[in-house]
Amino acid sequence: QVQLVESGGGLVQPGGSLRLSCAASGRISSIYTMGWYRQAPGKQRELVAAITSGGSTNYADSVKGRFTISRDNAKNTVYLQMNSLKPEDTAVYYCNFYKPGGLGGYSYWGQGTQVTVSS
Repeated sequence: QVQLVESGGGLVQPGGSLRLSCAASGRISSIYTMGWYRQAPGKQRELVAAITSGGSTNYADSVKGRFTISRDNAKNTVYLQMNSLKPEDTAVYYCNFYKPGGLGGYSYWGQGTQVTVSS
């Protein structure tokens, strides 16, 4: 079992910045992918950014150049630095942890943290 604890959400004005953190604990392997998803009201949950154990990253086109994902393997923690925030970034952000195993791997989710961008 893997547990994920998120922090860092809040209310910011357009153009502001936030940094989200997600700490993993439990049965953690050395090979895993962590990422951030978000879901706005009336929309599908979408991938924002992901990072592999080797450091490869992937970003949604809508956040490229503004958001940066990183990880600290010693702390089993992933971060999402969000700059130049826009109202359309408003959503609940969920941390995801994936590790291989079984038939299709194992996926775990954080509790979600609200990010609101408004003037």
